[in-house]
Amino acid sequence: MKIAVFHNLPSGGAKRALYNFVKYLKSVDHQVDVHVPSTADENYLPLEGLVDGFHVYPLRRTMRGFISSSFQYLLPPSFEDLKRAQERIAEVINLGPYDVVFSEQDQSTMTPFLLRRLKKPTVYYCQQPSRVQESVLQEVVRAASPMTPVPAYKRIWRAYLKSLKSPVPKIDKENASHAKYILANSYFSRETILRAYGLNSFVSYLGIDAGLFRPLSLPIGNFVLSVGACLPQKGYDFAIRSLSLIDEPRRPKMVIVANSTNSAWEAHLVRMAAGLRVDLEIKKAIPDSELVCLYNRARLFVYASILEPFGLAPLEAMACGTPVVAIKEGGVRESVVPNETGFLTDRDEKAFAAALGELLQNHHLRDQMGTRGVEAVRSSWTLEQAGARLDSHLHRAAGVRYVA
Repeated sequence: MKIAVFHNLPSGGAKRALYNFVKYLKSVDHQVDVHVPSTADENYLPLEGLVDGFHVYPLRRTMRGFISSSFQYLLPPSFEDLKRAQERIAEVINLGPYDVVFSEQDQSTMTPFLLRRLKKPTVYYCQQPSRVQESVLQEVVRAASPMTPVPAYKRIWRAYLKSLKSPVPKIDKENASHAKYILANSYFSRETILRAYGLNSFVSYLGIDAGLFRPLSLPIGNFVLSVGACLPQKGYDFAIRSLSLIDEPRRPKMVIVANSTNSAWEAHLVRMAAGLRVDLEIKKAIPDSELVCLYNRARLFVYASILEPFGLAPLEAMACGTPVVAIKEGGVRESVVPNETGFLTDRDEKAFAAALGELLQNHHLRDQMGTRGVEAVRSSWTLEQAGARLDSHLHRAAGVRYVA
């Protein structure tokens, strides 16, 4: 088939998942063209070298659009500029010889404007609906606000940026109403989509590159690892407090690998860790080769993200033979097998610390869980298995018989 792919993603798990999907679709001889607005992050895992055609559409119609295209971290793009660029993309795709469209999300609006104008069969992979109005995240961000006085000009700037995001839930829901075929990354996400939009979706689990993330027989270091954006909702403060409850002579270092970071929150975590006598190191935007080595050398992988829709990082750790200790909420409940490939606990620091302590002490159990994690990934969570699941949905949407 000839497939048109759209995304406006930042760096992170969703972009890695898309990169793996495109890699798979090319490996089974589909012709793939990628269409992106200029705001899409194509520095991280670029798609251009993988595909048959790669097309970028600039957002520079208004002054705000020019500024956000030129300095993406200064201002979010204007919704009108995004809409116009995606209308242009939809027009090009509609006139092209495509059998089906595979649409990922938009970092600004979640569901892209593109869906309003597409006339081709389209599969929309909804990683998650907009979380701007989610009470738990609002409370987390409020609690994470610095206790020190903030200058008036910063408060005004933050309020302005917040006001720019206020239309997002309404735009997200309206755009989603034009989706005819939605995929979700977990049953947790499927239920979230149903609550947010009132729309059905099909679960098509993500997978990881088991050729990249694999056991390397490296010596184990005295640290635990966590991976993800350095933001309040990722729960690193909870993990640090939990580690502080382990007796200091047995307490391992904590290493965080972040693809992006909030500098104020990062500084807060460093201060908190120092006050609790937890040795903390934050690494940013490291190459995959270094990340795989860290997964292999970590004693444990810790995951305390709040209502994460799916979470690729626990699977990456399991694929490297490292057991996971995670909070039993969100999509991680569908990937980590309790008491087999890791421990799932309540969001309780004492319970989390006890789970960490048990695996830190019991090397036999740690090795046993690590082996089972590798087996679990290879049996259900590989890139090839996830790609085949997606491929079957693309064929179904296009009305073409799928042959595995």
